[in-house]
Amino acid sequence: MKKLVLFGLFIAINTISIAQQGWKWPEDVEMAKEKNALYVDAVKSKQFATAVEPHQWLLDNAPDLNESLYINGAKIYEGLVDAESDAAKKVTLQEKALKMYDDRIKYFGKEGKVLNRKAFTAYKYYKGNKSKYQELMTLFDKTFELNQAKTLDNNLMAYMDVVRRYKLSGGEITDEEVIDRYGMISDVIDGKIASKRNVPRLEKIQANVDKLLTSTVTVDCPFVEDKLAPKMRESQDPKMAKKVFQLMLTAKCSESPTFVEAAEIVYKSEPAFGLAKVIALKHASTGDLGKANEYYTESLELTDDNLKKSEIYLSMAQMYASSGNKSAARTNARKALANDPSAKKAYSLIGNLYMQSYNDCRAGESKVDDRLVFIAAYNQYKRAGDQSAMSKAKEQFPSIEEIFELGLTEGQSMTVGCWINETVVLERRP
Repeated sequence: MKKLVLFGLFIAINTISIAQQGWKWPEDVEMAKEKNALYVDAVKSKQFATAVEPHQWLLDNAPDLNESLYINGAKIYEGLVDAESDAAKKVTLQEKALKMYDDRIKYFGKEGKVLNRKAFTAYKYYKGNKSKYQELMTLFDKTFELNQAKTLDNNLMAYMDVVRRYKLSGGEITDEEVIDRYGMISDVIDGKIASKRNVPRLEKIQANVDKLLTSTVTVDCPFVEDKLAPKMRESQDPKMAKKVFQLMLTAKCSESPTFVEAAEIVYKSEPAFGLAKVIALKHASTGDLGKANEYYTESLELTDDNLKKSEIYLSMAQMYASSGNKSAARTNARKALANDPSAKKAYSLIGNLYMQSYNDCRAGESKVDDRLVFIAAYNQYKRAGDQSAMSKAKEQFPSIEEIFELGLTEGQSMTVGCWINETVVLERRP
């Protein structure tokens, strides 16, 4: 009696242990274990044809045995597909491979996770079969709906290609619906890039998604302006604005006011250095210096990178130089140099400002004093290493006669007046 109790306890413990491990053995436990061991060994050694018989026995007699039954089942039939040369047999094996994913969901759930795996396999098998495009479209729509940001990288470009194939083969999908899916895919890619993992790969995926879009629908400026911009203005939705922004870049519509409008909506939601810089540049190009300065200033606050700050200060210097505000231009050029002493363009810009100041600063009382601006310009060009500009500036130096007439000597220090207010060493022109 005592032995029977101990034996019963042993069986109970084993049963609990097996159940805890997620295995649901059929009545013929020993046969099931044997078949399981046989097919698993065959899968490990990639003897997929050998694995079929014991694996099928388990499918028939213990379909809810364990989730691994279907994970390995997919490996078996996908391996057989790769090895099969007969077209008809290959199709049959493809269907069995995909059925492994469906049955895994049937018995063990996790639909989103499993479809994430199934989708790319189905894409590989069916992308050349027009009769399967509707099925692929439905599968990818559902996969994306269930996974969103967790959609596997491989499925992102595949999804856009499915949209393209479905659309071009006469599928019932409008241009706007194509754009909607493109936007969702791009949003997921952006989110993944923001995590700073696999960035080069994701950027390549986005570039390919962009190409697939433009080969699916005609994305030109009128399309974006007429069909998407009104929706953006009405909703003020950052996601819609991002879509408009990206598509206008793709269609080369960045000169449109809508491009800046979209960028500003996105910026309110997601302030970023690069976006602030783009907006500032656009406002500067249209002469709205107040707005340009606002976004340039904000871009400076969004980075700790001195090189990027130097780049912004140089852009501000160029903006003020174009508007005729020479003093502000020089101030920002000097700030560019303070952040990046190697920014030679800033020296050239200051040199140009000085060269352009002759008429503004000329008092007409002394030819030597009036021409000191060219010496100041020469000094800046020299720092920039611009030999051509140096030569042109030197041609405008005072002549030796003009220097002697005033009782001056080469090499003496003199002050450039006007807004420049710098000390230079007097030199004559060649």
